[in-house]
Amino acid sequence: MNGQGQKELIALEDGFRESTESWLDLLRSLRDRGIVPPKLVIGDGALGFWSAVAEVFPEARHQRCWFHKMGNVLDKLPKSQQAKAKSMLQEIWMAATRKEAYQAFDTFIAEYEAKYPKATECLKKDKDALLTFYDFPAEHWVHIRTTNPIESTFATVRNRTYKVKGAFSSKTIVTMAFKLIQSAQKLWIRLRGFHHLDNVIRGVPFKDGKLVEKENNLAINEQSKQDAA
Repeated sequence: MNGQGQKELIALEDGFRESTESWLDLLRSLRDRGIVPPKLVIGDGALGFWSAVAEVFPEARHQRCWFHKMGNVLDKLPKSQQAKAKSMLQEIWMAATRKEAYQAFDTFIAEYEAKYPKATECLKKDKDALLTFYDFPAEHWVHIRTTNPIESTFATVRNRTYKVKGAFSSKTIVTMAFKLIQSAQKLWIRLRGFHHLDNVIRGVPFKDGKLVEKENNLAINEQSKQDAA
């Protein structure tokens, strides 16, 4: 993402079933090219990805994708329970504060743990990583709670490459994927509240989506000093 909040493709490589080694190759390449270590990484439950992130960018915060997590939890419930459960899950990530999200989280666990422990365990194991977004600007939440901003692009790439699977070399397939993503990138929605990016990069804390007031004053004072200089 650039300074104006525009999302950009920065790396694309072929790999083996999202293995740790494949992700390590890609992330090390980014690091060696001088990328600024990310403050937040968003992804689904692919273990290879998270292991690689932890090794290459150990300071990065983790946000698990709510779209994927909801699908995984609902798959462990009977269809008769899924509509109600989906609504209860939405109450967690739509809560205005982390405290309210925890309350909704506990309500869901209390409702389903006795009869459907696999569903509740699936949710509980990533509790903290599902709620990391509360430490970032509220305007960013719609962009960082899920991997949805790129899922439609990935679906297009999968559909096009599947049709020619086995007909071309890996290099040709990667080139095709790059062209498809490059085209789709023009339609990616700019980050809301991108003016907050400077504070995020500098590590100024946010709580429940709002700039912490004490740190806000420090940031203003620091900016005033820079302006005076």
